[in-house]
Amino acid sequence: MGTGNTIIRPAEKNKNFPARDSVAEAVQFKKIQERFLQQFENIFPDKLAPRTVIIIPSLTMDTEILSKISGVNHYEERLLCMLMLLRLPRTHVIYVTSENIDPVIIDYYLHLLPGITGYHAQSRLHLLSCHDSSHKPLIEKILERPRLIQRIKDCIPPNHEAHMSCFTVSEMERSLSVQLQIPIYGCDPDLAELGNKTNSRKIFKECGLLVPPGFENLHTQEEVIDALCNLKTNDATLEKAVVKMNDGFSGDGNAIFYYNDAPANDALKEWIAKNITTQLKPVANDLSIPVFFEKFNKMGGIVEAFLSGKTKESPSVQCRITPAGNVEVISTHDQELGGESGQVYYGAHFPASVEYAVALGEMGKKVAESLHRKGVLGRFAVDFISIKENDEWQHYPIEINLRKGGTTHPFIMLQFLTDGKYNTEEGKYYTSKGHLVRYYFCSDNLKSDAYKGLSPHDLIDIAMVNDLHYDGTSQEGVMFHLIGALSEYGKLGVVCVGSTPQRAREYYAKIVTVLEKEC
Repeated sequence: MGTGNTIIRPAEKNKNFPARDSVAEAVQFKKIQERFLQQFENIFPDKLAPRTVIIIPSLTMDTEILSKISGVNHYEERLLCMLMLLRLPRTHVIYVTSENIDPVIIDYYLHLLPGITGYHAQSRLHLLSCHDSSHKPLIEKILERPRLIQRIKDCIPPNHEAHMSCFTVSEMERSLSVQLQIPIYGCDPDLAELGNKTNSRKIFKECGLLVPPGFENLHTQEEVIDALCNLKTNDATLEKAVVKMNDGFSGDGNAIFYYNDAPANDALKEWIAKNITTQLKPVANDLSIPVFFEKFNKMGGIVEAFLSGKTKESPSVQCRITPAGNVEVISTHDQELGGESGQVYYGAHFPASVEYAVALGEMGKKVAESLHRKGVLGRFAVDFISIKENDEWQHYPIEINLRKGGTTHPFIMLQFLTDGKYNTEEGKYYTSKGHLVRYYFCSDNLKSDAYKGLSPHDLIDIAMVNDLHYDGTSQEGVMFHLIGALSEYGKLGVVCVGSTPQRAREYYAKIVTVLEKEC
């Protein structure tokens, strides 16, 4: 297994590269991306084609918000699902992280590979590390290390076509693409604003979809106060509203405003202005109101009514736009949200409820077609709030995530291990055996202080002794991720695959029971 520890000559500064985040760099990136169509059409369909995939699992978002997420650096491990690409016998994978990944974690993933020996896979896997545990996004660390960029280049065999796969694509990922002269299977950062909260609402309206009552394109605290006042004036029964930064992540760019004891007269706006610091509660831990508005003023954002109902779900639709222009709905999920605000992503059921999975897919495809017309490429998700009233579901799209997300890695694992496909007309997932239907429950947030101190070796030992693993014969079982976060943060990710939703949940319950016993 390549580690990037061989001695290389210092990388020479290439004066042909344009300045970072410049117009010239953006133009060169577009030229690189134009070559990707040929690679997609010629290389992707051929399982024996020599290729290299460079995985950059960087959470390239607001550093202060990311620092509030427990064990955030270990979230880079979520894309280890992409190691399943090594089942293709001539494919190389380069995986770059902030810190070294324990070899026992890598061995765990390679053991899942169907039809490939561990030795063969290891010879085509190159693990590179920045040796940097700071909260800066991974991509920033990579760009600060020209020798590391040279190591990435040196790991690509000369006869290989290569592309980058990133968690998100910002101007910094674009800079790396230009320095490597390698395309990205993802959205051009010039189009990234299409996925912010303001433009999401605009696109939903263009598609004729129902959006929550609210206001977009806000930039100041005064505009937020006006929006909160107007929402309450328009609906006297409204108890809560959500204030969202345009570029929040996993709910941590959101805040909930409570209308407790608000006057129902002309004094409403004055009351909101006076009580904004006590009635507005940011979702992110320890994010003060002044800092929240400092970031809101910089990013802009929206205010929406907090939708309530006796029966309420938070589904999502995952879509993909290929370089050939094909628009695909690849999965649906029912998300589990939690925390005091009910805004934090904890996990998801796949697929979404049979009551509405097909309808969600149709709405997701409308959004995907709109984004395709605007030039978007790659995977993205549309999140919804769904409320059942009088035996009918109303679906409100609330945001577009132009990146991979919390539902990406579980689905990729399932797809690689079963070689199956999601049937959008039925809202079901069938394995390659045709008649077998599979479901899963996944979580990034199985967490307990009692788990702290468990090393990756301990977890693997516990899993093997207690039969907590994925069985390729039955195509059911358990897969772990975020394993590196366990010892320090007591936090773990899981994907539980079953032949029914109940069996998937039973696997999860077994994990919790076993860990409680072992700890």
